Amino acid sequence: MSTHEQRLTELEVRLAFIDEAVQGLVAADAEQSMRIAALERLVRDLRSELASVRTGQGHNPHSEPPPPHY
Repeated sequence: MSTHEQRLTELEVRLAFIDEAVQGLVAADAEQSMRIAALERLVRDLRSELASVRTGQGHNPHSEPPPPHY
């Protein structure tokens, strides 16, 4: 095998490893994006639920007296 063929083979092997690494990163990014979207929906739902609970109790945070340390 000539030097050029050896170098070409080595480059092809390196490219295969790089391609595999990139595909793994793409998959991890897609999974993280889905998890972030799910967490954002959960936070939005929790905020909405908290607001409805506060409204149902007549809770107005602006009408509360300041804490005793003020």
